[in-house]
Amino acid sequence: MSDAFKTIATFQYSSEAQIIKGRLEADDIEVFLQDRFTIDTDPLVSNAIGGVKLRVKAKDAMKAQYILSSIKQYALDDDGNALHCPNCHSEKIEIYSTIDSLKSLLAFVIGLVSGTLPFHTLYKYECDACGKEFSVEDVKPKSA
Repeated sequence: MSDAFKTIATFQYSSEAQIIKGRLEADDIEVFLQDRFTIDTDPLVSNAIGGVKLRVKAKDAMKAQYILSSIKQYALDDDGNALHCPNCHSEKIEIYSTIDSLKSLLAFVIGLVSGTLPFHTLYKYECDACGKEFSVEDVKPKSA
C-alpha cells in the first residue's frame, strides 16, 4: 500500500505544478501530475476538473507537505509587505484571477480570438485560514 499516491496540492496551470514537482524531485520524492496534459490542451477546463493535482507516494506525503509549506508564497503588496485578511487578519492570503464579470469575459474572449493577452483581468484574494474571498479594494497592508 506504500505505492498509493496522495494528492497534496492542486494548481490552476501545469507550469505552477512543474516548479513544485522539480523542487520535490530534488529531495528524492516521486511526483505524479494528474490532469496535466488535459489542462495543457485546454486551460479553460482547469476549474471544471479541479486543476492539476500534484500527487506523491503516501509514505512521502508528510515530507512533501512540509517542503511545500516552506516554499509557499502568499500575497504581498507592492512594497513586499504581507497582506492581511480583513476578516481574521491572517497573512495566509492567495491571489488568483477570475472571470466573473461581462467585462472580464469579453476581454478574455477577445484575447483568445486575437491571440493576445487579455487587456482586463480581475484579481481576487482568498484567505487560507478562514476561506473568505475579497477584492483588491478590501486588501490593505496592516500597519506595524
